[in-house]
Amino acid sequence: MSKGGFGGLEDFIKSVDKAAKKGAKEEIKLWGEAMALDFLDEVQNEIIRTQTVDTRRLLNSFGKGDSDNVWRISKGGLSLEVGTNVEYARYVNDGHFTVNPNSGKDRRWVPGYWKGDKFVYDKSAKTGMLLTIKWVDGTGYWDSAKFIFEKMFAKSLEKKLQSWMDRTFEGRA
Repeated sequence: MSKGGFGGLEDFIKSVDKAAKKGAKEEIKLWGEAMALDFLDEVQNEIIRTQTVDTRRLLNSFGKGDSDNVWRISKGGLSLEVGTNVEYARYVNDGHFTVNPNSGKDRRWVPGYWKGDKFVYDKSAKTGMLLTIKWVDGTGYWDSAKFIFEKMFAKSLEKKLQSWMDRTFEGRA
């Protein structure tokens, strides 16, 4: 048996250690940031696909590392924080009642005005509309984007690892 153990295992471990010290962590961080941006693109694609867009406020509100995060995904020591400062983002995704069923009321007044077929919320308006309690289905844009992204992420991770291995261990076969 050779001094190096199982067919160069010691050399392999040294190579992995050397590669890790040569910026693999930084490379992974950059790749992770690129993946986060890809995820944001997918969220926006799903907002458009599900026709959730109205004023584009929700569409343009998502950001990586936002201090007003709405969703956090963590797995295996890695985390992705995607946020929005739009307070209704979760309700649009999950669905909601037009009137809070825990309020003891079956209706509520919303100040604003109609512009064509669109209602414009305006808290100072003397006109408005009366909402009765009813369930509004969510569009599921977040859930769809997450499902699509998980598939994209797995493929990208596999390619990234293979690329890293090819560069790191080139000529060792």
